Amino acid sequence: MASTSTSLIPLRGHGRKASFSSSPAKTALKKALRFSFSSRSSVVICVKSSSGAVKYNEVVVDEEMDKIRRLQNGSDVRGVALEGEKGRTVDLTPPAVEAIAESFGEWIIKALQKERGRPVEDVTVSLGKDPRISGASLSVAVFAGLARAGCLTFDLGLATTPACFMSTLLPPFAYDASIMMTASHLPYTRNGLKFFTKKGGLTSPEVEEICDKAAHKYANRLTKVSTMLNSPPKKVDFMRAYAKHLRDIIKERVNHPIHYDTPLKGFQIIVNAGNGSGGFFTWDVLDQLGADTFGSLHLNPDGMFPNHIPNPEDKTAMALTRAAVLENTADLGIVFDTDVDRSGVVDNNGNPINGDKLIALMSAVVLKEHPGTTIVTDARTSMELTRFITDRGGHHCLYRVGYRNVIDKGVHLNQDGVETHLMMETSGHGALKENYFLDDGAYMVVKIIIEMVRMRLEGSDEGIGSLIKDLEEPLESIELRMNIISEPKYAKARGREVIEAFRSYIEEGQLKGWELDACGDCWVSEGCLVDSNDSPAAIDAHMYRAKVSNEKNEEIGWVHIRQSIHNPNIAINMQSSVPGGCQLMTKVFRDKFLLASGMGKTLDFSQVDKYARLGKMG
Repeated sequence: MASTSTSLIPLRGHGRKASFSSSPAKTALKKALRFSFSSRSSVVICVKSSSGAVKYNEVVVDEEMDKIRRLQNGSDVRGVALEGEKGRTVDLTPPAVEAIAESFGEWIIKALQKERGRPVEDVTVSLGKDPRISGASLSVAVFAGLARAGCLTFDLGLATTPACFMSTLLPPFAYDASIMMTASHLPYTRNGLKFFTKKGGLTSPEVEEICDKAAHKYANRLTKVSTMLNSPPKKVDFMRAYAKHLRDIIKERVNHPIHYDTPLKGFQIIVNAGNGSGGFFTWDVLDQLGADTFGSLHLNPDGMFPNHIPNPEDKTAMALTRAAVLENTADLGIVFDTDVDRSGVVDNNGNPINGDKLIALMSAVVLKEHPGTTIVTDARTSMELTRFITDRGGHHCLYRVGYRNVIDKGVHLNQDGVETHLMMETSGHGALKENYFLDDGAYMVVKIIIEMVRMRLEGSDEGIGSLIKDLEEPLESIELRMNIISEPKYAKARGREVIEAFRSYIEEGQLKGWELDACGDCWVSEGCLVDSNDSPAAIDAHMYRAKVSNEKNEEIGWVHIRQSIHNPNIAINMQSSVPGGCQLMTKVFRDKFLLASGMGKTLDFSQVDKYARLGKMG
C-alpha cells in the first residue's frame, strides 16, 4: 500500500520578483501586488504519493473557484474591494479581477474569430471607472489581465457606463470591447465590472461563462497576480467626444429657430451628480448649450460619496434636488447614479419623478413619437401604470426583474416583429431602441430636456410634470424580505425551492383567488417569468407575479416574489387598490403558503409575520 504525506503550500510569492520603473501604472501595480500577497491566507492541501505525484485537494480548489463564481451578479461582477463593511470580507481583489479580465479578453478574441471566420489581431478594449478609491489598484489588474489575453488596452479614466459602451461605436475610437469599473449606488467599499461589445452589454449566461473560466485560472495559479505589464494602456479623452455626441443630439432635435447652438438658453437646470461620474453633464453638455446650472449639487467626483448615496431612488438625493429646484425656481432637476446608467428628475414644481412616474414620463414622450409601440417594464410596476400606457394607445409588457432582462426582452420582441421602443425598470434603468438598446441615464435626460424645450416653443408654460398629471398611484405598496436560512453556497437552491413551491401552490388552486399573471401578445406567461415563444431567454433568477382577486372576482392587487441575485434572501413586492389589501395578501401568503407548505422552516420570515399582524413596517 502506498504511503502518503501531507504538506501545506501557501498561495503566495512563487513568481519571480518584479522589476518596476517609476511610472504611475507600475507604482499602482506594486501596490496591487503588495495588497495581494499580504492579504491572502488560503492554502492548498497537497497529497504526495510514493510515486511522487502531487494532487491538489479538490475541496480547497472548489473553494478557490467559488470565490470567483460568487462575484457574478447577474450580467455584472460585483464584490467588496475595501475593508470597512461589517460582516463582509474583501473578495474583489486584484488577483480575482485580473483573472476575470483575462478571461473576458480571451472570450472577446474567440467571439471575434468566430464572427469573422479568421484569426484576429490587435483586439482593442477600453476601460473606464467611476471615482471609487479602489479603482486605481483594480484598474492595473484589469489592464494586466487583458494584456495577458493579448488585447490592446485604452484608459478612459473617469467615465460613465454608457460612455464605455459608446466607445465601441463612436469614431475614431470604435474599440472591440469595453469594461466599466463600478458598483453603481453601492457603498464606497464595493466595486465591480460591467462588460460591453459593439452589440451591447453581456448577458448573465455570458458573464457566468467568463467567471467560470476565471475561476479555473484563479484556483490553479500559485502566483495570484501578474508580475508583468509590458506596456501601459494608452490614455484617451473619450468623455469629451461622448459629451459632444449628446450636445449634437439636443441641438439637432430641438432645431431652435433663433439660437440653434444654444437651445437651452433661458432654462435653469439643476444637476445632482452625487459625487459620482455625472458632473460632466453639467459643464460639458448643459453649460455649453446655454443652460443656467447655478445651484447644482455634488458635481466633484469623490469616491467616498460624502453627501448621500448617488442613486435616483435615494430619498435624500431626491429631497436635496427638490429643495435646490424650488430655491432657484429651476425648470428641471436631474439626479444621476454613480455611473450614470440611471437617472431621475424633479419637475419645476418640485415633484420627484422616479420609479413608475419616470416610466410614465418616458412612455408619454415615446408614445408621441411612436404611437402604439410596446413598452417593456419589470413586473413590479403598478396596474395604474399599465392603464396610463394603454390609455395612450401603447402596449405594456411585464417581464422579469433585472435591467438586463427587461432590455433583452425589448430586443427579442423587435426581432420577433413587435415594435418596442422603450424598456425600463423601476430602478431607473431605461433603454431606447433609437439608442442601441443602451441603458443610459444621460440619454434619458436628453430626451426629457428635448421635450421640455419643445413644449415651451409650442407656447406651453407647464413643466415636464404635466405629462403625467393623470397618472394615479397605487393605494398601497409594500416590499418585504425573507432571509434564507442556509449556508451561502446552498442559499440559491433553497430560494429556488421556495419560489417554485409558491408557483405550484397557485397552479394547484391552494391560494384561492390567486392566479399567475401573463402578458399575452408579448409571449410571457407563468407569472411574467417564462417566455413561451420559440426562443425563450435563459432564467437567471426565479420569480413569479400573481394577480389577486376577491370573492367577487374583482382584481384587488398583485404579489411578486423573487430570488435576490445580490443576497441570500427572497423579496416580496405587493400592491393593492383597496384599503388593507396588502396586509390581507400578506396574511394569506404567511398562513396559506409559508406555514401550510412548510417552506417557512427554511426562512426567517419575521418581517412578513410582523406586517401580517400589524399592517405596518415600523
